[in-house]
Amino acid sequence: MDATRTPLTDPSDASGGGGRRPRVMVLFGGRSGEHAISCATAGGVLAAVDRTRYDVVAVGITREGQWVLADDDPARWAITDGRLPEVLDTASRVVLPQGTVDRDVQVVERGQVARTLGAVDVVLPLLHGPFGEDGTLQGLLELADVRYVGSGVLASAVGMDKHVMKTVLVGAGLPVGPYRVLLPSAPADPASLEALVAGLGLPLFVKPARAGSSLGITRVTDLAQLPEAVAEARRHDPKVVVEAGIVGREVECGVLGGRRGAPPRASVPGEIVVTDPRHAFYDFEAKYLDESGVTLSCPADLPAGVVAAVQDVAVRSFEALGCEGLARVDVFVTPDDEVVVNEVNTMPGFTPYSMYPRMWQASGVDYATLVDELLQLALERPTGLR
Repeated sequence: MDATRTPLTDPSDASGGGGRRPRVMVLFGGRSGEHAISCATAGGVLAAVDRTRYDVVAVGITREGQWVLADDDPARWAITDGRLPEVLDTASRVVLPQGTVDRDVQVVERGQVARTLGAVDVVLPLLHGPFGEDGTLQGLLELADVRYVGSGVLASAVGMDKHVMKTVLVGAGLPVGPYRVLLPSAPADPASLEALVAGLGLPLFVKPARAGSSLGITRVTDLAQLPEAVAEARRHDPKVVVEAGIVGREVECGVLGGRRGAPPRASVPGEIVVTDPRHAFYDFEAKYLDESGVTLSCPADLPAGVVAAVQDVAVRSFEALGCEGLARVDVFVTPDDEVVVNEVNTMPGFTPYSMYPRMWQASGVDYATLVDELLQLALERPTGLR
């Protein structure tokens, strides 16, 4: 299951038909709270795509959901001096094909006749969070019969919902830490919340069920903090997951789908160590705005047997959810070397400095090759049921 089992990209694979280069739509932004992180991811990918092998069309989705032609300059989408990039509305609207016969993507501008961008062979949907990573966008692309990078509708939806994801992982026999779920209709008064979390102990981590990048997450060390933590999580999602704190090292592992029916491949693991006491855990600021307060150790300093166990759990989690293309599997390694799954991220952060590409870099796959491999995986798989 390691990165050496299946050779990576064969340059002869890329073909858009008729001898032309495949056209890639790099799609980013979106309506979720992770809009800016999606833009930053797109900046890294736009800089890495091999323009001698692929034609690239950059399309942004605004916070209100409009699809617009976007600037193809990677620097436009970087996080600079704490400034978060954003897709702004323009006069143009990008429209996908409306069925399986018409393959052309259209651009509609106010007061103008629609013009054709031509066929798009594969979409690289670099959206994080709801309305992008959760199966909604994947369903739209399936309806348009357009290939895309990453997991399909079901795996994307399951991976986005921490409650359903844990249920599936437990059903597959994978180790998951203790947790409780607070449904949207459930009361959130102090007595009800204390009854809900009875037996979980402290600390607790209160999370929106369907958000990422540590948005809305609170570390609770006193039950008096619980109502406020739930209210913060519900600002992002009406469904909330409360997890028991697990003593252990925070370790991640990248998974790539296998080529031509081969099994998925696991990277060397990486470890997150929060070194700045201002961050109680790996929160949004530590991830994106204060990188000096965090050490990303890659490869993680783990015994060979634990590395193999992490890779095994990562691949099994990938397969249990039915993932395709890529995923980052986050686990805890306890003091007695037990591996416990925290979550599966079906569209992980993908800037050159994000953990997913860094783990593959340490596994011998550089950033540009990784982008190419993901495009090839998407191009070789059929549309529709598979």
